[in-house]
Amino acid sequence: MELKDLKKEFESELTKNILSYWVKEVYDPERRIFYGRITNDGKKYPEAALSAVFTTRILWTFSAAYRCYPAAIYRHMAGEAFRLLREMFWDNVNGGIYWSILPNGTALETKKQFYAQAFFIYALSEYYLAFEDEQAKQLAVKMFELMEKHAFDNKYGGYIEAMTSDWQDIDDQRLSSKELNVKKSMNTHLHILEAYTSLYRIWKTKELEKQLRHLIRLFLDRITDTKTFHFHLFFDADWTVRSDIDSYGHDIEGSWLLCEAAEVLGDKELSEEVEQVALKMAKITAMEGIGKDGGIYYEKDGDHLQEQYDWWPQAEAVVGFYNAWQLSGDESYLTLCRQSWDFIRRYIFDSKRGEWFWGVSAHLVPLNEDKVNGWKAPYHNGRMCMEMLRRLESG
Repeated sequence: MELKDLKKEFESELTKNILSYWVKEVYDPERRIFYGRITNDGKKYPEAALSAVFTTRILWTFSAAYRCYPAAIYRHMAGEAFRLLREMFWDNVNGGIYWSILPNGTALETKKQFYAQAFFIYALSEYYLAFEDEQAKQLAVKMFELMEKHAFDNKYGGYIEAMTSDWQDIDDQRLSSKELNVKKSMNTHLHILEAYTSLYRIWKTKELEKQLRHLIRLFLDRITDTKTFHFHLFFDADWTVRSDIDSYGHDIEGSWLLCEAAEVLGDKELSEEVEQVALKMAKITAMEGIGKDGGIYYEKDGDHLQEQYDWWPQAEAVVGFYNAWQLSGDESYLTLCRQSWDFIRRYIFDSKRGEWFWGVSAHLVPLNEDKVNGWKAPYHNGRMCMEMLRRLESG
């Protein structure tokens, strides 16, 4: 398949399937809010809670989409997500955003998970790039200042996971019930890196540059296992490793996000160091993380391989392997990129009801998981399409 044909496919998938689904099925114009849950069979739950992760990801996606295709409906979707974040999620007393709200605007889970605060920065930075809204930029900067005040660990470096709504210590640091209850995680750091990279595009200050460099060095020196070139996932405050899990989706996602962060800083020497690590991560993902049908496994915990193929590692593999091809010129990575895209088209697309399934089992049967929920938003697949379009257009 020619690269120009790939471009047409990504464009069609983005505009005719992913974004269209979220406009038509997820946004409720009568209530001016999004459905927080839709099942695989299309059942909608009007009273389902909305998570901060879900809402910020909608904001990021439609802001980014407007920059590619300046359609009024994309501006409207982004504007509605921004309004909800300002009016319902923002804590007017303590600052920051709540973890989740009910559709009537009542705060449900009020703790300040720094993963979600980072996505707020990421989304608002993109919204500013699309619409030059000064309020969005000011809120993004304010959130950066709150992150640095409350989350940054001055003793050991890096960022803790969570605090109470009024920025006090909290026993339960977990992002979800699947996580270990530890002070620091790769996942939170990856999305703070992503957020600070985006913020740096609109707010180039010495303080932000310093912290972005610090994050990149943490990934190079602490988070990446330099023997296996997988990410370590969980840590104590002093960076003692607390897990033996290989997350193939995060490895391949992180490989290209690290390159993006170094590129934004414009530091050639740092970029070269990051690129070498990114290539080693792409190589190990290709060697260990791909099933016989071409999909990316979810993860391996010790000797136990979780043989299922969630939607988001498949999306990140498309970009990650393409990035590895761009860095190395090794055609095998371009083949893997196409293979990942082919797996998505075959097994992850929902050709009947639109959008993507949460994933498929080892037997390639759709998982009985929601199509839309607090974690399932248009960010991974929408971003993949837009990132690939950008890279294909730039040559």
